[in-house]
Amino acid sequence: MAASDDERAAIGAGAMRKAMWRIIPLILVAYLFAYLDRVNVSFAAADMNADLGFSATVYGLGGGLFFLGYALFEIPSNLLLVRYGARQWIARIMITWGLLSAGIMFVTNAEQFYILRFLLGVAEAGFYPGVIYYFSSWFPPCHRSRAVSRFYIAVPLASLVMGAVSGWLLDLDGTAGLAGWQWLFLAQGLPTVLVGLAVFVWLPDRPATVSWLTPAELDWIEEELAREQSLMGAPPSHNVLAALGNPKVLLNGALSFLLIGANITFTLSAPMVLSAIGGLDRGAVGWTVSIGGILGTLAMLWLGHVADRRSDRFIYAFWCTAIIAACYLVIGLGGPGFVIVAVYFAFAAAAPSVQMLLSSAWPEVMTKAELAVGAAAINTIAQIGAFFTPFAWGALKDRTGSFEVGLYGIAAMAGVCAGLIWLLRAQVRSRGALAAAD
Repeated sequence: MAASDDERAAIGAGAMRKAMWRIIPLILVAYLFAYLDRVNVSFAAADMNADLGFSATVYGLGGGLFFLGYALFEIPSNLLLVRYGARQWIARIMITWGLLSAGIMFVTNAEQFYILRFLLGVAEAGFYPGVIYYFSSWFPPCHRSRAVSRFYIAVPLASLVMGAVSGWLLDLDGTAGLAGWQWLFLAQGLPTVLVGLAVFVWLPDRPATVSWLTPAELDWIEEELAREQSLMGAPPSHNVLAALGNPKVLLNGALSFLLIGANITFTLSAPMVLSAIGGLDRGAVGWTVSIGGILGTLAMLWLGHVADRRSDRFIYAFWCTAIIAACYLVIGLGGPGFVIVAVYFAFAAAAPSVQMLLSSAWPEVMTKAELAVGAAAINTIAQIGAFFTPFAWGALKDRTGSFEVGLYGIAAMAGVCAGLIWLLRAQVRSRGALAAAD
């Protein structure tokens, strides 16, 4: 006898509750360390640049080279994740990037900085789109934004952790013969290796491989995911070249190029911007970034919940991106320190949620067959933006002596991105209306 709607809902709720508790905490910790190892250079920058004689252009190029390595190896990494399974491949990613991140403490010149930042990107390539692909095998659309938001809060939490501990680590300057910025890289790189080992031991690969789901719960997950795919239809092809020429991939890639390029550029220089434009000292910068991390975490959890309930991730992504563009513009115009801090808080609340909302919608845009390559292709295009924009930002800072022109540039990028999100929303809603009519 078939289960009633209420019984199916209860079965689904039980399955999702188990999956959330078994998967999300481990992925959250993994992505927290991923983001720490990606942006800790922003807190090390002032002291490291002074010690090693790096200009803003050198720092910007080194910051961007991470994303070039990430972009070049994104698709191959995601294909290997599909082949070997999420557990093994994510563990490999974490162990290698943890060792390389700690290795930046040994840098003595620009060339070494460039090489290690590039290799760090190569090591981390495939992590985020791999997780999105992995989630598409566990969480149906009605639970997906909540699942993604509950691990993607690692981004604002990383700001909270960095703001809280970076000052203390930098103040270890001279301890055991190491500079403070060297302690920062060491203390945040090596724990990543331990988290990678934990992923290898405890992360489940697929629903069918675990013993903690009942047969009814496993059936519910498979039926819900199959229903999603039936609405999408079969893709004509899903190889690498087809993905790179897929209009859906190109549109998502273009808006991610602009969004990630602008946001990571500002994030890599936020402590220096708050100091130069807002007049904040090191301690005030740390607390400002930490409070921003709390705001971003709360906003992301709330937006993940309401986006699932209202089945419209794009409208919230649009408004968050519009807020980001306005924040860049206002900070560029300058003002009293308290105004700059307040605007930074608005940015910190809005920025982390946009990519969470957009990437949790990728399975709505692409079929499961397209998703492994398509998600990696989107992230590849995004990382190219994250390579070029910090380099251009650093060159503009060296040429003009200030951050204002760069801030106006990334404000324009965010504004165009908001327009593309609106266009993508219209396309998805139109396709959904047609599918419902059929």
